[in-house]
Amino acid sequence: MTPACLPYGDRALLLAVPDTAAVVRLLDALRADPALADLVEDLVPGARTVLVQARPGVTLGVLRERLAPDEIGVGEAEPGRERQVPGEEITVPVTYDGPDLAEVARLTGLTEDEVVSAHTGRPWRVAFGGFAPGFAYLVGGDPRLHVPRRETPRTRVPAGSVGLAGEFSGVYPRESPGGWQLIGRTDLPMWDLDRDPPALLAAGASVRFAVA
Repeated sequence: MTPACLPYGDRALLLAVPDTAAVVRLLDALRADPALADLVEDLVPGARTVLVQARPGVTLGVLRERLAPDEIGVGEAEPGRERQVPGEEITVPVTYDGPDLAEVARLTGLTEDEVVSAHTGRPWRVAFGGFAPGFAYLVGGDPRLHVPRRETPRTRVPAGSVGLAGEFSGVYPRESPGGWQLIGRTDLPMWDLDRDPPALLAAGASVRFAVA
């Protein structure tokens, strides 16, 4: 995989990759590279990009040279192997009584209990944040849970709702409209201004869902 490197203002470069799985691998590689510690101020992942912000005084030429494909060394994921995430795994307790649980079971060909087992059966990764403060797009779950968004979005989704859409799972941090398939709910706050940092789930974190 060779990321496309695009200028983004006078202090950042945007690395573009084919998919979210590649974003996760690229972010891991960049964070693990000690040579970047003195060059990079911040890394901001997206669905198919990673924004690399230079530290004050670092030119984009120097940063671009260090981000050359042969320098960052991002390869393809090995089939059946997930990269280990350093640090603590965050457990999110879920009551699996969501209004779309039966529909997800129908779409996947699983029973409702098997949907729950699949959702809790392996850790997820926070790929990037967006949509609302504290909302994290989680990837790496059981591929049997890939389901489309609802044809008609809801005008009101309660805070703490746990949903599925495409390859992603996520938890709504506050009441809002939304079109994800809702399979459960959690009382664990995703966004709290009295917490440092306010967002519970940061990019790169490992998340395990558990039956409450």
